[in-house]
Amino acid sequence: MILDQNNEPKFLLINKPVDWTSFDVVAYIRRQYPKGTKVGHAGTLDPFATGLLIVGVGREATKRIDEFKNLPKTYNTIIHLGKVSDTDDSTGIIKNYEKNELNKMPELEEIKEVLNKFIGKQLQTPPMFSAKKINGQRLYTLARQGVEIERQPNEIEIYNIKLINYNWPHLKIEIKCSVGTYIRTIAHDIGLTLDCGAYCEELTRTAIGEYLLKDAKTIGGLTSR
Repeated sequence: MILDQNNEPKFLLINKPVDWTSFDVVAYIRRQYPKGTKVGHAGTLDPFATGLLIVGVGREATKRIDEFKNLPKTYNTIIHLGKVSDTDDSTGIIKNYEKNELNKMPELEEIKEVLNKFIGKQLQTPPMFSAKKINGQRLYTLARQGVEIERQPNEIEIYNIKLINYNWPHLKIEIKCSVGTYIRTIAHDIGLTLDCGAYCEELTRTAIGEYLLKDAKTIGGLTSR
C-alpha cells in the first residue's frame, strides 16, 4: 500500500546517514513503493550531516510537505577551532587559520560571550558550497568550477545556543534556529569572532519543530508496505 488504510497523508521521520544526500533518501524510499508514488522531503541536509529528515509519501503528503519547511530546526554540531575549510565543513580543504599565529586557544568564558552574540535576528549570506539556486544554478556547482558569485544575505534568527562541551580544539553546541540558517556559516563566523578560525566538523539535526530525531527510523529500519 502507498498510504495507510484510511488513505490519509503519510509522513516518515528518517535518520539520514552520513554521506547520503537528501535526494538519495527520497530515491531509496521511492523504490520501496509502487512505481509512480510521489515522494518528497522537507528541508535539505548536507551529505556530511546526519539526522532528522521528514519525508512525505503519496500525492497528498507531498502537497503538504511545505508545512514542515518553515518550522524551527535544532542541531547539534561539533566545531573544530584553530583550522578553516574552504567549504566551512569537514568535506573541504582544511588548513590552519593563518591569523592564528600564536595558536590562540580561547578560554571558556570568552566562548560563552561569543556564543551569546549570535543569538537573535541577523543577516546571513548563503555559502557558495550550498544547494541554493541562483539563476537556475546550484551554488555548489559553480563553486566546484572555481566560480564565486554575489549572493544576497537572508534574514535568519538564532533562537538559542547551548554550549554542550568545550575541549580544545572541539566545541560542541546545540543551536535552535529559523529556516534558511546555514550552521556551517555560523561555525565559520564563530571562528572569526574568536580570532582562531573554525569549521563545522560534525552536524546532526535533532528536531524539526515538535518532531524529534529520537522518533526517526534508520534507512535499514524501513520496510515496504
